[in-house]
Amino acid sequence: MSKKLSAAEKTVLVEPVVNQLLSKVPKVTIFFWIIKVLCTTVGETFADFINFNLGFGLTLTTIIMGIAFFIVLFLQFRATKYVPGIYWTTVVLISVFGTLVTDNLTDGMGVPLELSTAVFSLLLVLTFLFWFLSEKTLSIHSIFTRKREVFYWLTILFTFALGTAVGDLYSEQLGFGYLKTGITVIIIIACVFLAYKSKLDGILAFWVAYILTRPLGASLGDYLSQPKVNGGLGLGTTVTSVIFLVAILAIIILLAVTRIDINSKSEVAETNQPNGSKKNVLTQTIVVLCIFLLGGIGGYIWRSNNIGSQTTSSQATLGGQLTNFATIENNMLKDVTSNNFTLAKKSADDLEHQWDTSEPKLRKIDGTTWTKIDGTIDVVLAAVRSSSPDVSKSKSALKNSISVLNGANK
Repeated sequence: MSKKLSAAEKTVLVEPVVNQLLSKVPKVTIFFWIIKVLCTTVGETFADFINFNLGFGLTLTTIIMGIAFFIVLFLQFRATKYVPGIYWTTVVLISVFGTLVTDNLTDGMGVPLELSTAVFSLLLVLTFLFWFLSEKTLSIHSIFTRKREVFYWLTILFTFALGTAVGDLYSEQLGFGYLKTGITVIIIIACVFLAYKSKLDGILAFWVAYILTRPLGASLGDYLSQPKVNGGLGLGTTVTSVIFLVAILAIIILLAVTRIDINSKSEVAETNQPNGSKKNVLTQTIVVLCIFLLGGIGGYIWRSNNIGSQTTSSQATLGGQLTNFATIENNMLKDVTSNNFTLAKKSADDLEHQWDTSEPKLRKIDGTTWTKIDGTIDVVLAAVRSSSPDVSKSKSALKNSISVLNGANK
């Protein structure tokens, strides 16, 4: 006679099946990392496309993308299993939204990138801490409860915001450039992979790589889209965004058809088991944090001192150092007045290149004034580069920026 199972025993037996049916994330394959980098690249270029090319401005762009993100996130929470189209659309939009959060803090509110980096790092660490204390795992393949899903997407948002801040801090403010920053991140990711192949905990390695792919994608997006005078390839945000969105769509279709990124029962169960002792994982985490803190802070101090050594003691203000920017904008104003936006857009590329190149030095002298000027220049670039530029709006933006430049240049 067969033994009759109790309710508790039935629950234990069916739990792996239920967990698999409700799994809300894909299997980590090479396609996962490819599409992740593509999404982060689109996050950088598509935000710039809406902001500058369409002329929506930073605030309106943030509102539009924020609404789109929360709508798709709602659909993601409503889904009862992993759906490639919904999941990756959510990742694309959270990438754009996370980028805009940092851009608003930096360009709109004048928050220093150093502070943004520190705050988002702390928020990310706290999210990981509360997630682990609550659920006893940080595995992405254990996302089959609402609470874990909330922790997961909150973590993703902070990784994108942090990655944007770190990427901008090193590539622009510290003057490393897009290509050098991207290559540096690739080298670090390769080191993490080698450490994982050795003895580094799998879950820890995953999240370190996930965070690092954000500045990698951002650097790649900027390198492809920015004009050649800015150190990029000059493809533009429109072409770059279209190329990567098409690539993302193609991979999503492939995943939906082949279902090669669907986790099996054994894989879901294995990710809930510790990869080594808790003490060992804790030690590894502390070591990794120390390495990144020492490397990041050390690199920042070294680069800042390098920039500082190029700034003479007599340069206490920005006075006398902004003449070239004012000249460029005055020429742009003449072009806009004569309705010659072709020349005005070429001057806009020159203005952006020279402003970004001078950022490390000028920001070191007077960060507050630099931020104020940077905001007016962003408005100028958005107005002039709009797909349907308005003469009156462009003239107003240029006159305001010229006034601010002249005031700071005295």
